[in-house]
This record gives sequence, C-alpha cells and structure tokens, in this order.
Amino acid sequence: MPGATAAALGQRIETARHAARLTRRQVCDASGVSLSMLRKMEGGERWPSDSVLDAVARAVRATPEELLDGPRRTDSRVHHAIPELQRVIAAYDLPDDGPVRPLPQLAADVDLAVEDRVQSQYARLAEQMPPLLEELLRAVDQARGSDREQVARHLALAIRSADAVAYKYGYRDLSARLVELMRWAASLADDPALEAAAAYVRMETYFSADQLVPGLRSLRAAVDRMPAPTTEPLAAAAAALHMRAAVAAGRMRRPDEAREHLRDAEVLAARVRERLYDGTAVGPDSLEIHRLAVAVEIGEHRDLLEAVDAAARWAPPRDLPAERRSHYYIDLGRAQMLLGQPQHAKESLLVARQIAPQHVREHGQVRAELSTMVRLSRGRDEQLLQFARWAKAV
Repeated sequence: MPGATAAALGQRIETARHAARLTRRQVCDASGVSLSMLRKMEGGERWPSDSVLDAVARAVRATPEELLDGPRRTDSRVHHAIPELQRVIAAYDLPDDGPVRPLPQLAADVDLAVEDRVQSQYARLAEQMPPLLEELLRAVDQARGSDREQVARHLALAIRSADAVAYKYGYRDLSARLVELMRWAASLADDPALEAAAAYVRMETYFSADQLVPGLRSLRAAVDRMPAPTTEPLAAAAAALHMRAAVAAGRMRRPDEAREHLRDAEVLAARVRERLYDGTAVGPDSLEIHRLAVAVEIGEHRDLLEAVDAAARWAPPRDLPAERRSHYYIDLGRAQMLLGQPQHAKESLLVARQIAPQHVREHGQVRAELSTMVRLSRGRDEQLLQFARWAKAV
C-alpha cells in the first residue's frame, strides 16, 4: 500500500503539472510515461523509478529534487547567517572574551530584536542575532546576583528571537537547541512568567516532531507549575499556555479539551491588556485569533461556519504584531478551504502576505493550501500561480 511519501510526491507532480498548464496526456507525450502510470503516480499509488521521475520532472518543468523534497529554501540572507548562529550557541557556556556594553544598551537591542520577530523581519534578525547573543552570553557569564537575573531575562528573549528564524526556515535541530537554551536562561532569571513563556515556545519542538501528546502534557505541567495569576504578567503567561494548549488539543481532535483550554484562556485574557508579555502577544484580541485557529484544527463544519461568519464582523486591530495578524488570515484561509471556498481563501492569504510577507512565504500551511488551490484551478488563475511560485509552493 502506498505510504504518505508517495501521496505527497503525487500531489507535487499534479501541482507542478497544473502550474505548467499541462494535461496528463501532454506530460505523457513529453516524458514517454504511460497515462496509467502517471495517474497512479499522481494518486499516490505508485512510486516511480529514478528514470521515470526524471522524465516526468522534465516534462512538468521541475527537478526531481523539487518533486521529492518540496519547496526550495527561499531567503539566502537567512541561510547565509545560520552557520554563525550555530557557532555562537555551540559554546554558550564558554563565551569568548570581549566587550560587554551597559545593560540598558543591551536591553534596547533585545527590544529591537523582539520587535523584528513579531513583525516577521526574519532576514534582519538572522544577521543581527549572532553578535547580540554572543555579547549577552558574555554578560551572563560575567554578571552576578540580581544583575545576572536581569541579563538572563534579556538573553532568554533574544534566544527566542533567534529561534523564530531557525524554526521558520526549517532548521529544526537548531530550533530545538535554542528552545533548550531559552529554558536555561529563563531559569537563571528566576521568573515564573518567563519560564512559562519558554514552555510556550517549547511546544514548537513537539509540533515539528508531531509529538502532540507529550507536548500537551508539557503545557499542562507548565500551567501546574505556575503560581497563582495574581499579577498581569502571570495572568498573561497562563493565558498564553492555555491558548497554545487549545490549539494542540484541537489538532489532536479533542474538541472538548480544546474548548476547555479556550475557556480558561478567556478568563485570564479578560484580566490583561492586549500587548506583548515576554515576547508573546496576549489579550482579548489574541484570544479571538486563537478561537479561529482552534476551530480550524478541530475541523468541525459548524465551528468553521461560525468562525468564518465571525471573521466577517471582526478583524485583528492594526496595532497587533504583524506575525499574529497574518496568522489570523492564514487560518481564515484554511477555514475557507475546508468549507470549499478557495477563492475566498486565496484573498485571505493575499491579505496575510500583505501584512507579513516573510512570515507567509515560509509558512508550510500556506504552501499546502496554495498547492491545493493550483490543482483545483488547473493552473488557470495567473494571480494564484504567481503567488504560489513566490511562496515556492510550485
């Protein structure tokens, strides 16, 4: 029986064929592959030999590697900067000697890095993070007492910004390493809200490994470890954990559990102002964005209809971070696709692209939806084709 890999290859072949505006017969004529074989390949029923794959790739104007592995890497500035980031964190506990600026100057640079992250300025982040992290690691090594706790807080937030680059651009092992370093720095800061933020970010590792059961368990444990939410930062940290747990439970098709986490998040989010808390946007507006995300993950028709109907009456405010606003429109597009509304979905993804182009271009779910739209449109929508090519979905 064909596995998921054969199914994925078949979808990529079909998408590339439609993007090239070719019929199956035309591909068969150009490649010498039989029509029956091509149908089985596109349906995920047959795995082609190397020679057949080479011939089909040439016919659909792709490479075998693109059909096998999916989209190519995009922003060369980011990938060029990754080795330097890897070098810096390899010796995190043995930093080189060097200058360390006063804490206010370091804090100002960390604030800029956090802003770049939430506004999806990944290329700039990738270039600026290695020297900043290197200096912060020296500062933590040299500081003592309460000064060390303050420096560790800024280091944790800087590491989170670096992790955003690694995670978005597919460096999963590096991302996992950075998450562990963020947890280490947060423990040095001795701040429960910051440690909760590290647990929130850690869920990325579970998402990327498709290990949702232990991931959800880790979020519950983080909630249990937190002190009572008697302050705004603590309430925001707990709300963020519940929002992320709701998404995870939804993806696991546990609707009751997902909705329970959303209710807990709602109580906590009502007590805080909408803003960034340790790098995470939390508040009533962020809660609405998560409602839509959870509805998409659960995938039940009634919830999707309600979510899309709500989107006609509400939109994320423009003062929310670009990454969070673009997430909303990406999830709205996913909901519309599940409801059989590909044209509306395309419009939602175009809005997301306008808000945060770097975020959208590196988003795996965007590529998946665009690929599906190209197949549904049979390559006849030129705007969609240009969008899909820009996102490396074809």
